[in-house]
Amino acid sequence: MNAYKNKIRIQNAITYAIVIGCYILIQIMMAGGHVNSLLKGILVPLCTYTILAVSLNLTVGILGELSLGHAGFMCAGAFSGAFFNHAMKNLIASNQVRFILALFVGAAVAAVFGILIGIPVLRLKGDYLAIVTLAFGEIVKNIINVLYVGIDGNGIHVSMKDVASLKLAADGQVIIKGAQGITGTPKTATFTIGIILVLLTLFIVLNIINSRTGRAIMAIRDNRIAAESVGINITKYKLMAFTISASLAGVAGVLYAHNLATLAATPKSFGYNMSIMILVFVVLGGIGNIRGSMIAAVILTLLPEMLRSLNNYRMLIYAVVLIVMMLLTSSPKAIEVRGRIFSSFRKKKTEGEA
Repeated sequence: MNAYKNKIRIQNAITYAIVIGCYILIQIMMAGGHVNSLLKGILVPLCTYTILAVSLNLTVGILGELSLGHAGFMCAGAFSGAFFNHAMKNLIASNQVRFILALFVGAAVAAVFGILIGIPVLRLKGDYLAIVTLAFGEIVKNIINVLYVGIDGNGIHVSMKDVASLKLAADGQVIIKGAQGITGTPKTATFTIGIILVLLTLFIVLNIINSRTGRAIMAIRDNRIAAESVGINITKYKLMAFTISASLAGVAGVLYAHNLATLAATPKSFGYNMSIMILVFVVLGGIGNIRGSMIAAVILTLLPEMLRSLNNYRMLIYAVVLIVMMLLTSSPKAIEVRGRIFSSFRKKKTEGEA
């Protein structure tokens, strides 16, 4: 048992070390002027997508439920966090303090949505669960697209018609402007904060996986009937995993919102394509493989930008890379070859130490 725990600790330490090592490397490159503006611009999105991939893997890989509504939780966190930042502007002068508090607000709002959606939805399985969570994501996006929210001395005003129907006082301000979304959010999200949030996400997810709770969740994934027969509360553990995953998606949404000057619930930002893209990160990185999800998120976010100069062949190369990665991570023969390579490497290492 101790040997197993030590192995887990080493594996987790390697995962943290990879993130910290990448951060240090990029900081050194930036200090030397070797990072162009394009790469600087996608550093925060890289952190955002990594958090989304790791958090979704908790639902898809560890819990074993197919969710296509992750972009909906991200959207809820993004707009609630940005709204809080604007609403507290006159009370809290520091942008950084408002941003940190907005992270908690976004996480809490997304968690509430996770509970409200999870209680009825987690009774479903397979395709039915995927369809309902997909519908949730689309509902959230479309409601925000027609939502007008303002604030004045009398409190918060909400309408689904237009700005005039809010009837704000002279000191009031409109924060959410329907399809225009929220504008003027301070760009307080930085690469350093993004890395800290990635490490925090990893800490939460890895500790859940390697805890008694994680073992219960995986038991439900492997055999629901057997898990229930030994006294595991199916509803409790499924809802816990789903809510934590939603909460972390909300944190990613707040980070995303505070990296943009304008936040709008467009299909490109929080629609079906976003949910599918996050799922692709999880599947290509390996379902249940947290480190693989991180690597897939980084590679597949960087690749289209790095190939931008190849206008006619960019998406073709991207598609080929997707296919190759899928074969390498899912093909039984590729897995066998990879296992042999690692086994021979470990054998040589052991012989060298002897």
